[in-house]
Amino acid sequence: MAASVAAGGTNVMRRLLLGAAGGLRLRPARGFRTAVSFQAEDEGSAAEPTGDVVNVVFVDRSGRRVPVQGRVGEDVLRLAQRHGIELEGACEASLACSTCHVYVSQEFVDKLPVPDEREEDMLDMAPQLQENSRLGCQILLTPELEGAEFTLPKVTRNFYVDGHVPKPH
Repeated sequence: MAASVAAGGTNVMRRLLLGAAGGLRLRPARGFRTAVSFQAEDEGSAAEPTGDVVNVVFVDRSGRRVPVQGRVGEDVLRLAQRHGIELEGACEASLACSTCHVYVSQEFVDKLPVPDEREEDMLDMAPQLQENSRLGCQILLTPELEGAEFTLPKVTRNFYVDGHVPKPH
């Protein structure tokens, strides 16, 4: 709590005090969005999605184009991992690294929500940053992303844990 008070200043403290004294309902200082969690039947499975699907293409570091289908609401990081694309995601989508950095095809950049401050902070640490750079863990598939391409940069930098390679859930 002390860290959150130090980070958030007096507004957090005021909310805590008002909540305790007046019985008011506490609200988070900032809104968070989460991706819908999808689990494959077994590890490494590239099972076909059910329900609303979105067709996208990954361009890996060697330039190979890999067309895949994802479910509406699935994030690009987990989609890549489910299909064996080498998109690391060292912090497992906790916004603590930039290893799921991708370039979004130009015609689809404006169809994504504006990145929040936390994503912007992590992108600032990504090597080879471009105007169309985003974190894959923050891109949720929508029908408007049909046909989008996500290109993996040639390099990533893992500040989270040196050498840590996460296993998709």
